[in-house]
Amino acid sequence: MESSSVSTLMDPLDLATFFVFITCWWGYAFYALYNSKRKSCLVSVLHQFRLAWMSRLLRRDNRIADSSVIANLERSSLFFASSSLIIIAGLFAGFKYSKEALEVLSDIYLMAPSSRQEWEIKIIILVLIFAYAFFTFTWSVRQYNFCSVLVGSAPLATERGIEESERELYAMHMAKVCSLAANQFNYGLRAYYFAMAFSAWFIGPYFCMVASILVVGVLYRREFRSKTFKTLSRGLVIKSHAS
Repeated sequence: MESSSVSTLMDPLDLATFFVFITCWWGYAFYALYNSKRKSCLVSVLHQFRLAWMSRLLRRDNRIADSSVIANLERSSLFFASSSLIIIAGLFAGFKYSKEALEVLSDIYLMAPSSRQEWEIKIIILVLIFAYAFFTFTWSVRQYNFCSVLVGSAPLATERGIEESERELYAMHMAKVCSLAANQFNYGLRAYYFAMAFSAWFIGPYFCMVASILVVGVLYRREFRSKTFKTLSRGLVIKSHAS
């Protein structure tokens, strides 16, 4: 009885599906991180705009608008962090209705009925994914808080005794902290994308594999080939010519 249960949970197709899912998620994360340092992408282009933003911030005394922008970015992270907690609570509630959910899913002719243990393992994995998203979003919020502190302590444009090189170095550090916060927000969103792909596993393992590959394609296009990226890149060229 126990051996049959174990063999069901360790089905080769399920192992292959999980391997494809993890490979797509973390493989793309490594690829995006590596290539963001070698060629232009949304991450690198936006960092250049943040650097220009912080350099201009140090040339004016009124920074109310800058604080409002940072606050808006922070609220976005807070929204997704709170949403992650709500989703986790809903997933835990799914344990109570495992039997009912399996009966509903078994009516889908594309899916073979799965065991309750398999259902619960998938729920646990989804909980872990959204827990990871929660921690990344909350770390993003904290980093935006740090950026707010840096903006508040930034030297005024009329303040004397500060070299221009020191101002540029301070602007570079502020832009770096802001970019780190944005990267954590991006990692959290990426977890949401792959959570959607993993959810396709409830219909069938092949659906999960196809969905994981599709998510990689969507993320790659948006970060490296999208119209938004091309428009931002052209804006960066215009900015460099203007300066």
